[in-house]
Amino acid sequence: MSTASTVPVPTDRPQYGIRQHAEAAELDLPYVECPGDVAPKDAREISKLFFARLTELEEGTHEYSYVRSTLIELNVALVRYAAARFRNRSDQMEDIVQVGTIGLIKAIDRFELTREVEFATFAVPYIIGEIKRFFRDTSWAVHVPRRLQELRIDLAKATDELAQRLDRAPTTAELAAHLRIEEDEVIEGIVASNGYTAGSIDMPSDDASQTSAPLADRLGSPDASLETAENVVALKPLIEELDDRERRILQMRFGDEMTQSEIGAELGVSQMHVSRLLTRITGRLRAGLLVVE
Repeated sequence: MSTASTVPVPTDRPQYGIRQHAEAAELDLPYVECPGDVAPKDAREISKLFFARLTELEEGTHEYSYVRSTLIELNVALVRYAAARFRNRSDQMEDIVQVGTIGLIKAIDRFELTREVEFATFAVPYIIGEIKRFFRDTSWAVHVPRRLQELRIDLAKATDELAQRLDRAPTTAELAAHLRIEEDEVIEGIVASNGYTAGSIDMPSDDASQTSAPLADRLGSPDASLETAENVVALKPLIEELDDRERRILQMRFGDEMTQSEIGAELGVSQMHVSRLLTRITGRLRAGLLVVE
């Protein structure tokens, strides 16, 4: 292919322009009007010319940036090809393509023609690796260490393999033996797997029914009377340690709901004396409760 040629593409797409045409001629490279529209076969051949020229240019220069940018656009089809493997995540496809493009750029920066391997063969693992890292780092609902993220994948593969071989779900011991790890690690990995996804408690608890109440309505809550019941049980032996007069004062104040003045009249003492007695009695009971707890 002559380096002075121009690669034809549809004319209804944005074009580089006169300046880019001049840059291509100056670098003795073919001018590509729309690199992203070049057929894969032509893109491979043109990429070889651009890679050869890229190695001769100084990084950071305008010429280097032009050649590198053109290589990215020429090979963006590789990103779309790799992203197609994750079509089941169509809602994230835009992010997948962006992340895959990062992998493509890394492949371009590290590729050498002397490797004697097609660039596509070299680049696709970089692109897929970058996409998988994206899922690994962002798909978990709860952040867990990288070691446990990888262990979850190993456990899933081992479970499928052993289930087919044993015709039943494998035990923790069998998984540990298969992966050559301790049973505690298997349990830790299974527990960590629960953090991969999280559901909303406001979602219907029964997917089959649109009128099903949300899970939040079926979740229990602490019983407000439970603490009171516990305190009553703890108070009984403490109250039994009081003398008859002290128990009588408590009964009148908290059982019969008498005022301090009424208690004082009943006992023949002043209201101030009743107040001091109540403070001493309740303080003693409070201290006893703290010791019990």
